[in-house]
Amino acid sequence: MLHGGTEAAVKILRPGMFPVIVEDLALLDAGAGLVERFWADGKRLKPHEVVAEFARHLFDELDLMREAANASQLRRNFPDSPLLVVPEVYWDWCSSTVMTMQRMRGTPVSQVAELRRQGVDIPKLARTGVEIFFTQVFRDGFFHADMHPGNILVTPEGRYVALDFGIMGTLTEIDKQYLAQNFLAFFQRDYRRVAQAHLEAGWVPSDTRVDEFESAIRAVCEPIFDRPLKEISFGRVLLQLFQASRRFNVEIQPQLVMLQKTLLNIEGLGRQLDPDLDLWTTAKPFLEKWMREQLGLKGLLRAVRNEAPRWATMLPQLPRLLHRALAGDRVERIEGMLGELLVLERRRNRMIGVAVALLALALILAAALALA
Repeated sequence: MLHGGTEAAVKILRPGMFPVIVEDLALLDAGAGLVERFWADGKRLKPHEVVAEFARHLFDELDLMREAANASQLRRNFPDSPLLVVPEVYWDWCSSTVMTMQRMRGTPVSQVAELRRQGVDIPKLARTGVEIFFTQVFRDGFFHADMHPGNILVTPEGRYVALDFGIMGTLTEIDKQYLAQNFLAFFQRDYRRVAQAHLEAGWVPSDTRVDEFESAIRAVCEPIFDRPLKEISFGRVLLQLFQASRRFNVEIQPQLVMLQKTLLNIEGLGRQLDPDLDLWTTAKPFLEKWMREQLGLKGLLRAVRNEAPRWATMLPQLPRLLHRALAGDRVERIEGMLGELLVLERRRNRMIGVAVALLALALILAAALALA
């Protein structure tokens, strides 16, 4: 209870955790070295980079000020949202080892029977979870990467409550574009576009045959379409994807490891809430809308608005920058010509030296013959 009667939840970092995590990460990194050295697929899977990505997130998780900042950012991304509630951070009572936030109440998402008793619409709750995930990933590029049931509560009104913000994932605009293209092409069963998107992103070697890669993707994905979660064996799908990635030398993208982990969390959560959930039907409209906003008039206007301050600063400088560039180009050309002349001069001097030496040798031989 804070001064003034405000209820709060306090998270305290357990003492002595840093050296334990350092030792565990060293062990993981040593294992990554063995995998890379003794397994044929080791280098392609980039185990050192994957361990480094996890290490970065673990060290971030040890700093509760960083976790508090993550919570604050996520709360700003969902202000007054009917889908997701994020606790407020009380900064005056936060430090690197203590985090103080708004006390949240709700029912753990794993207690499905209790949620039904409270009148929560479970199928709708499952669909809402998918929408929250795709909103975080594609709209914000900033997502909760530890969405297991222990970190999620549900209010009686059916809103999600997020907890534990130590592990958050981020995506660049380029990552979001390629992922959206892959997801959308996947949902439309456009496997050639999926293959081409992988090539354009550099995730497969440039000499990969698109038709063969397309065929391999189709063989994995086609059997699971139009099926609810309860009829899909994601373990089998992952095994098939792994075999296909080995055949085509698909490189693991360390920056997407957290996203892949979160996707598995979402799949497990959806299976637990509503085994009849059609993931494809739920996600496809959201992605189509997002792509229209990114590639259509709205996306163009937003890009212009975001870049306008930068352009306003650079436009007056363009004549000077252009003159400098041209002047620099002339200087570089002159320097290049002088360098070539210097090389020719050195080569000529060497040839003269050789000629003089040969002439001297000839004179010596001639003198020797005359004496003889």
